[in-house]
Amino acid sequence: MNYKNILIVKLSAIGDVIHALPVAHALKKKYPNSRITWVVEKPAYDLLTNNPDIDEIIIFDKPKFKSIAGLLTNGYTFAKELKACQFDLAIDLQGLFKSAAISYLSGATQRLVYCNARELSHFIGQRICGEHEQGHVVERYLDVARHLNCKIDEVVFPLYITELEAKKTVMIANHAGLRLENPYIVLAPGTNWPSKCWPTTHFAELVDKLYDCNLIPVIVGGPNDQRLAQEIIANTKVPPIDLTGKTTMKQLAYLIKGSQTFIGGDTGPMHLAVAVGAKVVTLFGPTDPKRNGPYGKGHQIVLAPVPCQGCWKKVCPKDEDCMSTIHPDRVFESIKSVLSF
Repeated sequence: MNYKNILIVKLSAIGDVIHALPVAHALKKKYPNSRITWVVEKPAYDLLTNNPDIDEIIIFDKPKFKSIAGLLTNGYTFAKELKACQFDLAIDLQGLFKSAAISYLSGATQRLVYCNARELSHFIGQRICGEHEQGHVVERYLDVARHLNCKIDEVVFPLYITELEAKKTVMIANHAGLRLENPYIVLAPGTNWPSKCWPTTHFAELVDKLYDCNLIPVIVGGPNDQRLAQEIIANTKVPPIDLTGKTTMKQLAYLIKGSQTFIGGDTGPMHLAVAVGAKVVTLFGPTDPKRNGPYGKGHQIVLAPVPCQGCWKKVCPKDEDCMSTIHPDRVFESIKSVLSF
């Protein structure tokens, strides 16, 4: 079947939207004349801009739909906007009730949902389970594209950084005291789960080790990560460059792309690093790297040495901190391995 208007529903989070980017590329390659629209929430919008594989971006402004009044006020207009696109295919890669509702309201004649759908979303779309059902989430999403006869010879993360964004990144870095031509390493201390955070004192010890090897440590993250950055700085001999809360998503991508390597946990910036082709050293405790680890080869995964690793608990029920069991020396050795020194 030759689809004319395709809808991709992948609302959030940052890492999840990055994982779904190869699907858009595969679809555009298979159906070059189709119009591909992506529904996304505001925090991940920047990841999809200037992308030749995506023809239109529709923002799902989640706060407007949280109340009954908001749903009644905004629901009709949003549904009307979707139906005006005359979709013949909707692909729900979120697999939740809200994404399924968007897929349904789109009026698409065919609706697909990826294998791990929850919250009864599989009743609204056809569940697609491929050979990678238990594999990495990138491959799970791509199984939906394979179902549509897309040939996946190469997994491509279409992420486009404009020249203006690159120039702004250079200016931001220079203002903070970092020249991008010097060797630097990006560290991301923030995560969206308390149980995924590596202690700031461990980060501080790693910062000192990096300076000893003439590598400039650069801390990144959103405004909410500034407290973590300050805790790290307070425990270092020489303070790292602090760019938390100072970059857009595309500027962060450009910064990471030029780094020697990226250090962080199972978090959006780590998957962003993979998408731009950076080397990654990542720390895993409560989540499973087989599903959520850095996609592809050449990366280093440091696992918490605990029997309950991969428990998928946002807060430890034992009131323990498995991430603290990952010693900075182990992370530093992984960095040396990635950089071959």
